[in-house]
Amino acid sequence: MGKVVLVTGAARPLSGRFVRRIQREPEVDRVIAVDAVPPRHELGAAEFVRADIRQPMIGKVLAQTSVDTVVHLDVSATTTIGSGGRAQVKETNVIGTMQLLGACQKAPTVRRLVVKSTTSVYGAAPRDPAVFTETMPAKSLPSGGFAKDAVEVEGYVRGFARRRPDVATAVLRFANILGPHADSPLAEFFALPVLPTVFGYDPRLQFVHEDDVTEVLVRASLDARRGTLNSGTFNIAGDGVLLLSQTARRLGKPTVPVLLPAITWIGRTLRAAGVTDFSQEQIRLLTHGRVVDTGQMRETLGFVPEYTTAGTFHDFARSRGPGLLPPERLAHAVDRLTAAALPAPASAPVSASAEGVGPWQTPR
Repeated sequence: MGKVVLVTGAARPLSGRFVRRIQREPEVDRVIAVDAVPPRHELGAAEFVRADIRQPMIGKVLAQTSVDTVVHLDVSATTTIGSGGRAQVKETNVIGTMQLLGACQKAPTVRRLVVKSTTSVYGAAPRDPAVFTETMPAKSLPSGGFAKDAVEVEGYVRGFARRRPDVATAVLRFANILGPHADSPLAEFFALPVLPTVFGYDPRLQFVHEDDVTEVLVRASLDARRGTLNSGTFNIAGDGVLLLSQTARRLGKPTVPVLLPAITWIGRTLRAAGVTDFSQEQIRLLTHGRVVDTGQMRETLGFVPEYTTAGTFHDFARSRGPGLLPPERLAHAVDRLTAAALPAPASAPVSASAEGVGPWQTPR
């Protein structure tokens, strides 16, 4: 028999993409998609089970279906359809993970566990290292929000791995996920007509494309390829970095630099209005930035993303259409301002051989 894969959080678009993708693998016989609410997207031939991972019923699902691979994607910063806001998201992230791991511990058929995490576990602080590796602790632990949830989730996963050493466990720490169908607080921030930024800061950012997220989840869910190891903790991000100012120019959107206390107030206002979840965690990211090393992803996991950070953002920006300042017009305006600011070239004696040559031409 082939693999029986259970996927949590099936109502989320990213989970739905993975459910449809994993079915195409020849070694997978059965896919069971679990969520507390029915998904609005297609799941292909997968079996949907309406179950809340915070409840003991998830243990019965594991036992009755002889699941051998669990892919836990119901760890998210955003609410699902019909959910009750941030409090319920935290409960699903933390309590749901505890309940799921408890069920996995009791299920003798489970042999592989894949958990979606985030590079937000490293935090974002002014004294951070230039690049985080998987073994580096955070300089300043997240004090709340999704980042704190992820720290707690990873702690429970490490405990599970000690109790069930026979289960191959992979934790994938994703950088900010973007793409044409991205659904995240950062995608909502980039959707604003004008981008508020912190005065005096231009943070470095990394992105990972939603297609690469799906493919690396598949890589971690199947048996390891020869010469690779797909258990452990891995940073997942596209090559390179972008400055926040560069992302604004590529979107064609103006920025409004404001002082840090003011942007905190703006964040609370936007969150209260339901425009975007502009949390303290996101403000710290847009102040100090964060960059992670992806050497283990390439060398140990054996995964090479198709999209770079710049390529990911380009695909995201293209799907959103032109902003208030189309990049071509913005670049032309910047060139004109730069030319106007440059001092006029000093006059020099004209030799007979160079007579008639203009100031920006080369003598023949």
